[in-house]
Amino acid sequence: MNLRDELNKAGGFKNLEFLAKQVVEGFISGMHKSPFHGFSAEFAEHKIYNQGESTRHIDWKLFAKTDKLYTKRYDDETNLRCHIILDNSSSMHYPEMQDFTISHLNKVAFSALASASLMHMLKKQRDAVGLSIYSDKYDFYAPEKGSERHHQMLLGQLSDAVITKALNKKTETYNYLHLIAEKIHRRSLIFLFTDMFQTSEDEVKLFEALRHLKHNKHEVVLFHVFDKNKELSFDFDNKPKRFIDVETGEHINLYAETVKANYEKAVSQYFDALRLKCGQYRIKYVEADINKNFDNILTTYMVERRNFV
Repeated sequence: MNLRDELNKAGGFKNLEFLAKQVVEGFISGMHKSPFHGFSAEFAEHKIYNQGESTRHIDWKLFAKTDKLYTKRYDDETNLRCHIILDNSSSMHYPEMQDFTISHLNKVAFSALASASLMHMLKKQRDAVGLSIYSDKYDFYAPEKGSERHHQMLLGQLSDAVITKALNKKTETYNYLHLIAEKIHRRSLIFLFTDMFQTSEDEVKLFEALRHLKHNKHEVVLFHVFDKNKELSFDFDNKPKRFIDVETGEHINLYAETVKANYEKAVSQYFDALRLKCGQYRIKYVEADINKNFDNILTTYMVERRNFV
């Protein structure tokens, strides 16, 4: 049974934990082809040995199999604190859809399932995770915890974000990033899922807020979520269409072909500028195309976790 069948079997996003588990298991099963080979089978019970640590807890049997040093973990260990931030503005609910399949997700559904998959991996590692959701207001906040009750509460919030349609919800991301930054006091790995479409065009304020997120030595990963076919390549047939701004309600009637070249150029320049600016501020920028699978998201987590701890 493939993930599309699993999504239908799970009743859409009502069983997000089940779907996340399937995503992670599929990812882990393919890790033997990746640089993390040897880590996948034991990642829930071991951590990478860092030079200078005590050698008392090194798992020598695992070393014999993988030729890499890992130490055994214990139930009371929490090596990492992670905070996930989800943009739930109206633009994140594009494209509009009645039914979700794993191969047909809108931006918020892709982001929620990616977040739940990260949470599943963090849970297996016994790490603490928190969650913030914002739209035209600060919808939800929970600090970093590692309990099962906390985990289930966050999954419920992610599910609600997907199935509750956001109507004309504008956003000024920078306002909420400042608020979130003030709440995260202990050094954390921060994952932000957003399409970077702002009601305000003030990029200076946006990157000031992203810099604020990095205070207290936090590490920030920006997952730039978009539909590459439609929002970057502007792949529409050349029939007259009405294009509507889902956050402001403004619209324009036109033939896609008449603006396609200029549109692609403008959006590509915007994306390149985002990537460059993130590099300048030492923020990890990761494209998250909703038409692709979640491997890029989870691989980024593995790399950032290894560098963070």
